Amino acid sequence: MTPAIPAATLILLRDRPVGPPEILMVERAAAMAFAGGALVFPGGRIDPGDEALALAMGDGDLAPRLAAIRETIEEAGIAIGLPGDVAALRAALAEGAPIGALGPVDSSPLIPYARWRPEHVPVRVFDTWFFVARLPDDAPAAVVDATENVRTLWTTAADALRAADRGEAALLFPTRRVLERLARQADVAAVLADARAWPVRTITPRVERRGDGDWICIPDDLGYPVTGEPATRAVRG
Repeated sequence: MTPAIPAATLILLRDRPVGPPEILMVERAAAMAFAGGALVFPGGRIDPGDEALALAMGDGDLAPRLAAIRETIEEAGIAIGLPGDVAALRAALAEGAPIGALGPVDSSPLIPYARWRPEHVPVRVFDTWFFVARLPDDAPAAVVDATENVRTLWTTAADALRAADRGEAALLFPTRRVLERLARQADVAAVLADARAWPVRTITPRVERRGDGDWICIPDDLGYPVTGEPATRAVRG
């Protein structure tokens, strides 16, 4: 397979008084080489500092969680499992500090949700862990980084899907499938329970030739309500 860049993303959720939970998303700058203009969850590459802290904590497998925490600070100004002034943490990261220099990190609030590793190569290939977590009650308002992203927004999964269907938002194939899965849940607790109920197995979408053309398909035993989309409609980076 094409070499992939290790990455991680965090799906932050908050309950509403009425209706399904809201999800934090960011809109990528149109000029970005990968996913330009798309709505995504905060995330990015796993860097050496994430790996170093994971090893120092005695578990190298924690690196994706640490990367998701760090990227959410950088891209949205929200810190999960890391105490301190978020603006100061964000400034330190912007100056090149590794996450291990920011203080003790508790990655336990993050629950593994999915792992996607497309083989399609529009620009580059990412092997991305998806995690879900509840937004802390004392979390600050999200603040866009204004570099890689141009805005942050809280939206329900269903509203994000409807916006894409109206042509008002772009969703990559994995993001759309994840949102369809999230849209089935009534509250944050249900999302977290769903995350624990299904195995996390690396998903590499495949092309399936059907009577009406090529479809992009994924396995049907990982909790996703929609497992295929015509290739002509799928947004793949």
